Amino acid sequence: MGGLARQGIDEARLTIQQSRFSRRKRSEKMVNLKTFSGKASGGKSNRAVYDSQNTYENRVKLVREEGGSPSPDETVNNAYDYVGQVFDYFQEVMGRDSIDNRGMELVINVHFGEKYQNAFWDGDEIVLGDGDGKLFTNFSKSLDVIAHELGHGITQFSANFNYRGQSGALHEHFSDVFGSAITQRMANQDARDADWLIGNEIMGPELYGESIRSMSEPGTAYDNSLLGKDQQPSHMDNYYQGSADNFGVHINSGIPNKAFYLASIGIGTDKSALIWYKSLQKLWPNANFNDAVKVIVETTRDLVKEGLVPQGATQKVRTAFREVGLPK
Repeated sequence: MGGLARQGIDEARLTIQQSRFSRRKRSEKMVNLKTFSGKASGGKSNRAVYDSQNTYENRVKLVREEGGSPSPDETVNNAYDYVGQVFDYFQEVMGRDSIDNRGMELVINVHFGEKYQNAFWDGDEIVLGDGDGKLFTNFSKSLDVIAHELGHGITQFSANFNYRGQSGALHEHFSDVFGSAITQRMANQDARDADWLIGNEIMGPELYGESIRSMSEPGTAYDNSLLGKDQQPSHMDNYYQGSADNFGVHINSGIPNKAFYLASIGIGTDKSALIWYKSLQKLWPNANFNDAVKVIVETTRDLVKEGLVPQGATQKVRTAFREVGLPK
């Protein structure tokens, strides 16, 4: 979004300011997670959708509760349905009881801000902007964006990565993994059928891009006068060394994203997502790319022994990482 701010677009400036605030809040929440037990409640999580009424406040007006009738507002229903699909995926596929694995209520705030150009997880709940209809359309339209943001919550209550540098890039990477895996499952697709795009449903008519990110071809999602060129590298040879973007959290996530794509081509997206999810539970706040590779390979080996992923998966996962220059 920084490129938009430099172009003088007021909505982008407000979005960046609010996003920085939300990340600070999320980081503050992470500090207090050391006593989290991770024990599941065995219950069913409830959803609650609030309308922010174009203010920058959460929980302004409750407009739909769990089991309630559909709203006349399509944004409310999209958010309600997609959050439910994310919950069902983690419960049915990963055996996880909501975001915190203890039945946490899923709170969604829609119509946040005025022409707000973003969606985010703030450490407690998900927030969705409407976009301006030109650069971005309503963020509730994208399952993979909503799954990505709730994925930040999953990571918060799992590895709890520091949001900076390689650990921050892993935070973004795992969210993209869940966003794509859930979208593929809901569409009855697998690795070779999927488009591997994140946020393609919300790209506005003036952005002239395919999506926010491409997991299969990092660096190709967009190239235009407003955003510039997609900077994501797909190999450690092109690793971003600068300080922008919290030292490259969104930029360098392209490298492990590409590795996940390659692994999925080899063994299937569902099997790869299982490996990555199980690995996430073993990682730690300041883990770097090499740490993640080691844990993911070890986890793959364990899951092969348990018969949960196919024989040869370990070699294919190693090869996927080797093709992006990891470990380094």
